[in-house]
Amino acid sequence: MTVIHVGDVGTVFRVTIVEADGVTVVPVSTATKKCIHFQKGDGMRVTKTASFYTDGRDGIIQYTSKAGDIDSSGLWLMQGYIEIPGGSFFSEVVQFTVCDNIAPGA
Repeated sequence: MTVIHVGDVGTVFRVTIVEADGVTVVPVSTATKKCIHFQKGDGMRVTKTASFYTDGRDGIIQYTSKAGDIDSSGLWLMQGYIEIPGGSFFSEVVQFTVCDNIAPGA
């Protein structure tokens, strides 16, 4: 597990879309919409456009953080969402902690 800090850039967030059984991967290669919803430590919600981790057959989508994305500490939540011709699907909600820094960023 990667330790995430306020101000980090380049952190990769990945989620896997699975069927209701919690095991069977939903192939997302035909997705017309891919995003990851975040709820920050301060409660603010944002949505980021996701990309495929590989070719989409593995059901994994990802987002790589940019400057300004990780701007508050605390308990964060994330959830993936895709739309494919056969329906729309959410991933599980994943919790992670964003830590404060003891020094300002460079």
